[in-house]
Amino acid sequence: MGLPAGWVTDAHELTQNQQITALGNGVLPLQAVSALSLLAA
Repeated sequence: MGLPAGWVTDAHELTQNQQITALGNGVLPLQAVSALSLLAA
């Protein structure tokens, strides 16, 4: 997904369901860079 290892899974205060939700609702960094590059061109 382009995120550093442990970005969500090392957050011990989050439950497994919260971790999955955080990953599911996030914009993938690589997709965001691509989209911004296309918009800036």
